[in-house]
Amino acid sequence: EVQLAESAGGSVQPGGSLRLSCAASLFIVSRYCMGWFRQAPGKEREGVAAIDNDGDTSYADSVRGRFTISKENAKNTLYLQMNSLKPEDTAMYYCALAYGRRCLGLTPDRYNEWGQGTQVTVSS
Repeated sequence: EVQLAESAGGSVQPGGSLRLSCAASLFIVSRYCMGWFRQAPGKEREGVAAIDNDGDTSYADSVRGRFTISKENAKNTLYLQMNSLKPEDTAMYYCALAYGRRCLGLTPDRYNEWGQGTQVTVSS
């Protein structure tokens, strides 16, 4: 059974940085597409970034240039480095897995397994 566990999020001031991690229970990070999503109160879940099995990445326009997705296969861990954070980045962040080598976009319903989520708050 696949389990995905996000690290604790946190609160940060605008312009600050935060790194999220997601530990997988099985050796899957190297095999499949992995992604980060977020959901703010009253809004739909949206894709943030994705990385496929050979390291190709994709980003939502709203975070491109500020966020970086990466993975460490040996540790079976996915990361999201978030810089220049804005109040509109405040949301619950989720890591997710899609059973395919290549990522087919950032649409949530294309992903099969989900973590429990971690809260990120950007506020002064």
